[in-house]
Amino acid sequence: MLPDGTQATLREARALAHPLRLRILRRCLDRSHTNAELAAALGEKPATVLHHVRTLVAAGFLAEEPSRPGPRGSTEKPYRATGRSWRMEGTLRDGPDAAVLTATLHAIAAEVDEAGPGAVIEGARLALRLTPDQLHALLEQLGSLIAGQQTPNDHLGHSPPPGDPYALFVLLHRRQDSDDR
Repeated sequence: MLPDGTQATLREARALAHPLRLRILRRCLDRSHTNAELAAALGEKPATVLHHVRTLVAAGFLAEEPSRPGPRGSTEKPYRATGRSWRMEGTLRDGPDAAVLTATLHAIAAEVDEAGPGAVIEGARLALRLTPDQLHALLEQLGSLIAGQQTPNDHLGHSPPPGDPYALFVLLHRRQDSDDR
């Protein structure tokens, strides 16, 4: 679901189904960036980035800000994340296929790689067996943890709040039971 409670459309889900688009959104979260700035920061060709920027703008995930003077008399168009993609549960849980989840995992891997050694502060991979009551309790704990964090929507259009930038990714998924084979 979108933050306003509406279900993500197929177009919105597809717009988020590419790791480069997710990385563009993360870059444009705290401040606006031009296509050239994004291309340089992401190590991509400007034409490639522009294609993805236009897709995100068309889906409402990026917004063009007022043009500004650029180098050598050019005019630059900066883009900023709108916050519409924040916590879009519908795309990860109920997307048209696994493309959004796969894109998310690739984007996270690229962001961790980009941040360099020591980027991962904490990480764990667990195999669990839960009763329905234990699953319900775990989901409540995860929901409380996520709900208690500041969202990008809290500062969109303003300067980011003080503090260092971090990202959190939590995924609870079913796994195949080894007895089912």
